[in-house]
Formats: sequence, structure tokens, C-alpha cells
Amino acid sequence: MEIITTIIYIVLFIILMVFVFSIAMLKPFMSKKETLLILIVAFFIGVIGGAFFLSPIYSDMPEIASSVGSFMPGNEETLYLDLSSSTDINALKNDLSKIDGFKSFEETGITIPLWSFNDREYEYFKFAVGNIDSHFKNYTVNKTTGEIYIALDNYSSSEALSSFANWYKLVYGGPISYAQIHAKMVISSYSLKEVQDLLLKKGIVASNIEGDIQNSVDNTNSSMLPNWEFTLLCGGIGVVVAIIGIFFDTFAVGSRRFNRAMNKKRKR
Repeated sequence: MEIITTIIYIVLFIILMVFVFSIAMLKPFMSKKETLLILIVAFFIGVIGGAFFLSPIYSDMPEIASSVGSFMPGNEETLYLDLSSSTDINALKNDLSKIDGFKSFEETGITIPLWSFNDREYEYFKFAVGNIDSHFKNYTVNKTTGEIYIALDNYSSSEALSSFANWYKLVYGGPISYAQIHAKMVISSYSLKEVQDLLLKKGIVASNIEGDIQNSVDNTNSSMLPNWEFTLLCGGIGVVVAIIGIFFDTFAVGSRRFNRAMNKKRKR
């Protein structure tokens, strides 16, 4: 939400509270039943004002926390990407590296989906994968989904996929139709929005984000009330304003008497 819109909404809510306060000050001219009606009306005006004017601002609090965190020097974000094997990794890395705040881009692993393995196939792949390439030291074979995950350690995804595809073609006589590349990117927090926009243009969305901005957003979300509770709270604010208006004359008279008494003591 834009700053001007936010200010307008806050001013409109304040105007509603001034209206409630003004009505409540008419209490000396009302009966007790009408005083109760004032409190009920004040609650509903607070609820309506909260729902229409303050709730949109309240819902944007995580975004506000994100904006504040992006300006803090030294803050970093880590983005985890799951990319198609058809993605030109070098071109992507080159485009990202041109963004101010880019720190590193690392290919962490590949996932190759095959088929649901039976017991024999499962044992075979557990044995065979580690012998395909000397770089395949850390890998897992999922029997149920038929996915093979291979961690990359100073080894590019293209080299790993080429090595596995050549072995697969030799053994099974067919190509690998699809694989997924996993990457980790570290950037300065202030460049997060620009990086996300670039990735979105390429049809890529980070599967997970960790870092200072994300932590502040998560903390803000965890501390926020549900919208309906916040709306009721605004109704409570309306009631409080009405009570202050109802007893304003009493407070004012009492304050004057107190000030007079203090002045008399000082003169003595």
C-alpha cells in the first residue's frame, strides 16, 4: 500500500474516533440507556473503521517489515532454486551477477526422476549410482518416487547430468527426459526484489528463502493477530474513546480542581 493511501486511511479512522468522542460528550443530555447505546455504536463504528481503514494497513505489516529489513546494511538472503535441466544455468548466473548485491550462485545437486522401483531395482541403483562417476559420492535413491538425488561438490550440473545420461543410455538404451537442478544463491537483502523480478521474468520462483528479511517477515507474521481479532480490537478502541468522551467533563473538572489546590499550596 502506498504511503499516501496509508496516511489517508489512518486520518479517516481518526475522524471516526473524533466523531465517537463528540457523540459521547453529549452524555450529560442523555439517559443511562442512551449512554449504553453510545458504547454499542462506538464499538460498531470502531469495527467498521478497523475493517475498512486499518485492516489493509495491518495486513501489509509483513511487507513493511520486509522493506525496513532491506535497508539494513549487511543483511543477506539465501534463495534456494529448483530449475529445469533445460535452463541455461550459465546465462542465468551471468544475468544475476549483473545485479548489485549479488554474492554467489552455487549448484548444489540434481534430482533425476525415473520410476517407482521394486526391491531389486532399488538395490541395484543404490549400488550403481556411486560407480557411475567418481564425483557421485553423496546421493540418495528414493524407492517409492523413483527419484535419484545426487549432491554436487565442485561439479557442474551439466557434467553430472551428462555422466548419468551416458550411463543410463548404455544400460537402458534410452535418454533421460527430465531432471531438476538445485541451486543456492546468496544476495544482499536490498537486492531481493530485483532478483525476484528477474527470476519471475524467466519463469522461476525460489522454492525457499532464508535470511534477515525472511526472518523479520516470519516474526511479524507470528506476532500478528488474525484479521477478525484485530477488527474487534479496533471496536474496543472505539469503546475506549467513547468512555473517555463520556467522562471527559468529569476529568476536566477534576483536573482544574487539582491544579487550583496545587497552586494554593505553592502560594502558601
